Amino acid sequence: MQAISTGISDVIIIEPNFFGDDRGFFFESFNQRCFAEMTGLKVDFVQDNHSKSSRHVLRGLHYQIRQPQGKLVRVVSGEVFDVAVDIRRQSPTFGEWVGFNLSANNRRMLWIPAGFAHGFVVLSEFAEFLYKTTDYWAPEHERCIIWNDPDLAIDWQLAGATPVLSGKDKAGKSFSDAECFV
Repeated sequence: MQAISTGISDVIIIEPNFFGDDRGFFFESFNQRCFAEMTGLKVDFVQDNHSKSSRHVLRGLHYQIRQPQGKLVRVVSGEVFDVAVDIRRQSPTFGEWVGFNLSANNRRMLWIPAGFAHGFVVLSEFAEFLYKTTDYWAPEHERCIIWNDPDLAIDWQLAGATPVLSGKDKAGKSFSDAECFV
């Protein structure tokens, strides 16, 4: 595995070692010891989630204000544009975002630490998205920042298409009104 730095130092791209031939392929999608050696982080994942979404479905920007979750995310079918927004007020990158294409073809994973809002939009016909979390889902603590907040100005790579949103995501708060981490 290889760790790749991003524009926000706490967000890390993980590229697994891939072994493929005419029979198929194999790669280790997570190894706690390797992850700790590469990143300097010891994480304990408590929950795995799996979602499937159609083209232009946009999920996010989600976070939990209590029981914040670190997430290791990846795509096993299709392609998404994945976004992490730093919402830690004391951070030098507060209010900044990074985004990356994750796909079944590039096999990249993204580590998003607690203290970030997270979202993605599906770029392919559909995508299956997996994520490991460091804390349990707590709907009473879940918050949402509106996907098209002008202060964040995220380029979702929609090329003029209208995103498909859930009711919760349509009702997201502006970044300036969102509860953030201290």
